[in-house]
Amino acid sequence: MPKPLIATRIKALREKRGLSQDGLARLLGFKDRQTVSAIETGARRVTADELVLAAARMEASLEYFTDPFQLVGDGRFSWRQTGADAETLSECERKAGRWIFAFRSLAPLVGRAPCLMRRTLRINAQSWPVDAMLAGEHFAADYRLGAVPAVRLAEVMQQELGILVLMVDADRSISGAACRLPELDAVLISRSEVPGRRHFDLAHELFHILTWDALPPKHREEASASGKSHAERLADNFASSVLMPPVALERFGEWKGLTKEVLIARLNDVADELQVTSSALRWRLAALRKLERNVARSLSERNLRNNGSIGSRSPPPALFSKPFVEVLGLAIEQGHISLRRAARLIEMSIEDLGDLFAAHGVARPVEL
Repeated sequence: MPKPLIATRIKALREKRGLSQDGLARLLGFKDRQTVSAIETGARRVTADELVLAAARMEASLEYFTDPFQLVGDGRFSWRQTGADAETLSECERKAGRWIFAFRSLAPLVGRAPCLMRRTLRINAQSWPVDAMLAGEHFAADYRLGAVPAVRLAEVMQQELGILVLMVDADRSISGAACRLPELDAVLISRSEVPGRRHFDLAHELFHILTWDALPPKHREEASASGKSHAERLADNFASSVLMPPVALERFGEWKGLTKEVLIARLNDVADELQVTSSALRWRLAALRKLERNVARSLSERNLRNNGSIGSRSPPPALFSKPFVEVLGLAIEQGHISLRRAARLIEMSIEDLGDLFAAHGVARPVEL
């Protein structure tokens, strides 16, 4: 049985403030640390007067202790970013935490309880890049991702693995994130990226979700090529193999012996068809020895960016995801959350909230 919300929040804030249970007992005027221990385990309830005192002396709002849509204490993030500062990540976690925690709280109430069984990969810190590549290829085959795996990946993650996927508006320094909660895993992807980057980031964060216990990701992971950790390189190999398994590449024939001009054009065309980046495709071909590495290195990024469609961008996907919006709509319809609070939760006007339902093809609650 989960601990009461206030118990979880008190423990999280105590640890954040660097207080021991003895220290908090003295701060709140309790006789001994056993009282604090009983509160934090849920064995003892906090009175209204004690809660007001805790808020004042621990320098927190009452909402911190009582708002069920704040992700506090039991959520861990790993951000894929390039040069994001602490303040930026903190603000992103505040927003994302509310969305993820709201979904976790509301989904069971509307009959959409998250999957209780977590899938894992047999990958750890001693694994080699080839192990991650094989794991990606097996994943694509086991979940029947088809000829263009990028198309079905998010659907499989949500429907078959129970992972919440959210497309979000993020700071330019952030491309994605993985989040682990006791009863839910979530992946956030910056929807402003070109499609190929979004799909790669999605598969990359999937790796972190599937290896979280054996290979815990850092809070901040570098998205740039330089300075990547071993875990990040494994995640990249897994992502490339999921999106470009050998069976998906076979139909495109031979790659060796082409002139540079023909090779670049073909890379761009095939990348568009597979909905990956041309650069990722060339390195995947090199890893499979379908393309010489020295040839892959000689190709200019200027001719490969944006999947060869230089200067053009497809419209971004709708915010969040259909499962998230469906749960929000059902929660409003069934009275678990008010329309206004739902709008505030995702920082939208009521009118924009209506547009969000339409964008995902979800029936609007009667209130709208």
